[in-house]
Amino acid sequence: MWPMPGADRNSLNNRFCVNLRVYWEDTDAGGVVYYANYLRFLERARTEWLRALGFSQQDLAAQHGVLFAVTRVQIDYLRPARLDDELVVTCEPRRVGAASVSFAQDIRCISTPGVLAAAEVRIACLDTRSFRPLRMPEFLLSAFEAQEKP
Repeated sequence: MWPMPGADRNSLNNRFCVNLRVYWEDTDAGGVVYYANYLRFLERARTEWLRALGFSQQDLAAQHGVLFAVTRVQIDYLRPARLDDELVVTCEPRRVGAASVSFAQDIRCISTPGVLAAAEVRIACLDTRSFRPLRMPEFLLSAFEAQEKP
């Protein structure tokens, strides 16, 4: 399962990583990534992390009635990403609860040292019909807990 195209389990101290490129659509008039787009990059990394574990969000919703929604984000914007930068976005589950998972994530530029943005993100497991919190199915809890970092 590891590595997969665009994602490398072994880089950046065994954190799950996805490589992304900054396109025009991601930037403001000055060629700098618009602040809200960092959230999109973080979402892509979490989705690819889930996919690398063998789970498709579409299949989880259709077959198990499970979906995930962000309930909390704390992000520090440290340096700007710019047009054409190649980014590495990390995803590390830190705390797995019965109906939620908290992640540490960061965004780096391959060509320059240091972190561009650092985030803590919590997602909740929801029922697809009611959109109410739902205890995660055991198969997901087991898979997530195996990836959990202190």
